[in-house]
Amino acid sequence: MTIQETKERMHGRQLYFCNTPELLEEQRRRLDKVFAYNQIPPGCWEQKEALLREMFAEAGEGCYIETPFRANWGGKFVHLGRNVYANFNLTLVDDTDIHIGSFTQIGPNVTICTGTHPIHPPLRRQGVQFNLPVTIGENVWIGAGSVILPGVTIGENSVIGAGSVVTKDIPAHVVAAGSPCRVLREINGHDYECYYRDMKIDL
Repeated sequence: MTIQETKERMHGRQLYFCNTPELLEEQRRRLDKVFAYNQIPPGCWEQKEALLREMFAEAGEGCYIETPFRANWGGKFVHLGRNVYANFNLTLVDDTDIHIGSFTQIGPNVTICTGTHPIHPPLRRQGVQFNLPVTIGENVWIGAGSVILPGVTIGENSVIGAGSVVTKDIPAHVVAAGSPCRVLREINGHDYECYYRDMKIDL
């Protein structure tokens, strides 16, 4: 199998060998950029933003990712809208496309995975993998310590509670939480009046 065929399978939801030497070499080069990003002082905003745009497939204006940050393809297949913020210790298993909509906020210690492996033991021994893209809509809030699994879509404006393991699609305009993550309720009129319990929004 040629390297081009391997890359097509990598992004085509098909099985491929993730230990192909050409892939590993490219990954190492991408990881060097992640290392460099993590060494930039927090106050050097312009330098961080420039490198982020170089690393990622797309990064709109106003995006910021706190360090430390990890991405096993260095963000090569990650598409950010505008004003996306990620807190400390974001991990992206970005072996295929991750789309994150504008104004999405990501809490600390969140993992977003696209890469996974077959249960078939001999295939895993050979380094076989497949990838499923992840899509997160605009204005989503992902709570601290959450894990987003391969193939998941989260609809716009939804909130994912801290510590959730998102195994299936979550619709728009809902609050969802748990392991596995499930919809708790729709976002409602009370949420537009109070920011916490009965504490009134005064801005």
